[in-house]
Amino acid sequence: MESRAQMSQSLPTKHHRPEANYRSCSQSLPLDILWLPRSSFRPAEGELADCVLVVGVSRPKLAAALLSVTLLSLFLTFHVLYDSALYSIQAASMASAASEGRKILQSQESSRTISHPMALRKRLKPPRAPRPARRLPQALIIGVRKCGTRALLEMLYLHPMVQKASGEVHFFDRDENYALGLEWYRSKMPLSFKGQITIEKSPSYFVTPEVPERVRAMNSSVRLLLIVREPVTRAISDYTQLRSRATPSAPTVSLVGHPLPDAAKPFEHLALAPDGSINIAYRPIAISLYHAYLHRWLEVFPREQILVVNGDQLIEDPVPQLRRIERFLGLEHKIGRKNFYFNETKGFYCLRNDTTDKCLRETKGRKHPRVDPAVVTKLRKFFVQHNQRFYDLIGEDLGWPED
Repeated sequence: MESRAQMSQSLPTKHHRPEANYRSCSQSLPLDILWLPRSSFRPAEGELADCVLVVGVSRPKLAAALLSVTLLSLFLTFHVLYDSALYSIQAASMASAASEGRKILQSQESSRTISHPMALRKRLKPPRAPRPARRLPQALIIGVRKCGTRALLEMLYLHPMVQKASGEVHFFDRDENYALGLEWYRSKMPLSFKGQITIEKSPSYFVTPEVPERVRAMNSSVRLLLIVREPVTRAISDYTQLRSRATPSAPTVSLVGHPLPDAAKPFEHLALAPDGSINIAYRPIAISLYHAYLHRWLEVFPREQILVVNGDQLIEDPVPQLRRIERFLGLEHKIGRKNFYFNETKGFYCLRNDTTDKCLRETKGRKHPRVDPAVVTKLRKFFVQHNQRFYDLIGEDLGWPED
């Protein structure tokens, strides 16, 4: 390694002439790169290196090419930056315009201030309002006759999610109606919205043998409401209605097809046979044998699809029974004591909604004729074993009197 003294001797000193320094520093390099002595610019006392690098272009064509490349690069860079800035401004403007447009449309829809109903028909398509339709019933009141089926239907109709058929359709129990098909049956149903429950009631469904299978063919998951009353009370009520409708020229017919005595005769003469035994062929007595008919229904439907409603309790205090029915049908509790008031004249509860009060027509709640207490006692004792069979089927003791 050379010593510092040797390095100093090899470097040009400040006493060398500029021409000598120029000759010693100049090199033959591309682009006319020259080394000039620092002393050409200013004194370089005390400096170790006395040469500086000077780059110059002495060839016009090369200089023009370099200048063009430089200017093109600057132009492209500026153009890219300009386009990017312009795009950002336009995107922000479009987003702002779209937001303002949505606000205007929402304001128009909420205030409904469109001057002409067809102004925005092609651009604005509001969601279609749900339309009602006629649906097959999801629940049926299948009976029992004279146990309060009409009262039960009207009470359930107080619920906003219940629609009812206006009358007894008798689709499943009358062959001539059943032959018309389900579309005919559907046409008899009320209009309802999705989520509402359609209910139809025909009390003769309960006692007609063909009905359970026919109902299952329509809807195997249908909910069935069976309302019952104390059998002797129900039989007397049935007799009262039959007597009010009877005429001398139109005798009624029993369940087994035998002509019945004149319905104008006292209940005791019809309910008892000449030998004093219970006349089970008498229609009002036969229908009160609930277990005989319920057995057929349980052969077709599971027990959990049938709700037994206590008609006597429905008359005395309807709200608890209606709560049970709402749960059974999967409905919210909407029917309460505010929906009822007691009519002292009629002796039972009437219905009340937000606008009107309603009582069942005069044919409902007829006054029963006086029946010999000894006959009532005999009938109740007769029904004890039959009631017990009914209790066993439903899994509940309704506590009906036994004497």
